[in-house]
Amino acid sequence: MTSRPPQHRAVLAAHAEVVPEHERPTPGPVAILPRPEPLFVEAIESAGGTVAELSPETRGIVWLDQSGADEFARIFRDHPGVEWVQLPWAGVDAFSEVLARDAASPRPRLIWTSAKGAYAQPVAEHALTLMLALLRDLPTRVSARSWGPKAGTSLYGLDVVIVGAGGIALELLRLLEPFGVRSTVVRRSSTPVAGAHRTVPSDLLHEVLPEADVVVLAAALTTGGTSRMLGTPEFEFMRDSAYVVNIARGGLIDTDALVEALEAGRIAGAGLDVTDPEPLPDGHPLWNAPGVIITPHTADTPEMTSLLLAERLRHNVRAFLSEGDFEGRVDPAAGY
Repeated sequence: MTSRPPQHRAVLAAHAEVVPEHERPTPGPVAILPRPEPLFVEAIESAGGTVAELSPETRGIVWLDQSGADEFARIFRDHPGVEWVQLPWAGVDAFSEVLARDAASPRPRLIWTSAKGAYAQPVAEHALTLMLALLRDLPTRVSARSWGPKAGTSLYGLDVVIVGAGGIALELLRLLEPFGVRSTVVRRSSTPVAGAHRTVPSDLLHEVLPEADVVVLAAALTTGGTSRMLGTPEFEFMRDSAYVVNIARGGLIDTDALVEALEAGRIAGAGLDVTDPEPLPDGHPLWNAPGVIITPHTADTPEMTSLLLAERLRHNVRAFLSEGDFEGRVDPAAGY
């Protein structure tokens, strides 16, 4: 029986950042926390690294628990010898406080990395799934118990605005190519993004929203930057036939404003893999808002991501051992 080929590959927004020799971490034992898992132990050891229990000699930490930020902060504080930290997901907002403290008083040689880019393919695939489902009126049809009228819109030739320019955005642009969409990427700068018809800086978001048939959020969540970037003013700029898809972080959208916009018919619908709050409580008004599809943060399930994270570990362990450069570098000051 032949083994299945890998389903996905990492999608990187840019070349790995070169770390000068005098800033490289000191190689040493790596602790996998809160507990080691065989797949990741094998990944580290196959790249030449050493996995050991947490101790004063620990030089690298691979943190696997997205919800354990407080425990991670304590461990990080109590082990000043750590010079490389690998975080488990593309988004690092759960660790914003410890990142901010490190930005204010940085440790020498410390490198932060995340999984950004590693999970781009499954997440972009999910974004495309939500887009097509919304356009084809599936929020109505999945619960229908009678034939109903013909309804639905084709994705071909529509205007798609993607907020963010990382690996998810790049992969989504590639998936959208066969549909001939007119794509606009909104990012911090106006530096052109390969595959996009147009790239605009984030301060021009209001200018492109009125043109959009679909707005996809694929940006990092940063306090005071992207938090609640879609709210009442933004929904008022959009067409009443437009859809919103969020596969990044729930906090990018003002949830109350979204519910109000949906119920008032100011936008046509929303496909959400992330919500604020999350998990979305039973009985929350968003569950019953018209034109909504909500999936429980399943754009990148463990089945999809484990092998991708293992590959990211192999690469970064080699960089940790001074063989190449780190992928998924995180800037503590920027928060992503």
